[in-house]
Amino acid sequence: MTTIHASAVLVGARATLIRGAAGSGKSSLAFALIQAVGNGALTFARLVGDDRVHVQAVHGRLLVRPAGTLEGLIEVRGLGIRKVPFEPVAVVGLVVDLGVADTERLPPAEAAVTEVAGIRLPRLAVAPAEAPLALLFAALRTAESCR
Repeated sequence: MTTIHASAVLVGARATLIRGAAGSGKSSLAFALIQAVGNGALTFARLVGDDRVHVQAVHGRLLVRPAGTLEGLIEVRGLGIRKVPFEPVAVVGLVVDLGVADTERLPPAEAAVTEVAGIRLPRLAVAPAEAPLALLFAALRTAESCR
């Protein structure tokens, strides 16, 4: 098992793994996903882990777990650390990279895939000036187009 600097939220049946530099908005995006259930934008979203998570490749899937000392804790900017319900383990279905320079208006297919712990996963690259929640909703709710 490897520990990485990331947040993860179970959205439906699969977790979204959110990576980025310190201050890039990982916790804010994770909390926005959780809050989206309350306003009906999502049917289910629950924190797996914030700030640091454990990842592990198991039978061709990437599992994510909260770091033990941070279970159920999330940083809410302006309020500090808050306790929320959490999932002890989830299968990752999407990786979001926040504040990255390799974003393009029409990204090539190879930019839409990343590898974590030897597992290839769909990747959403978000530029520093982009609104990550709207882009993530689009990725979760639309089918990939043919090019």
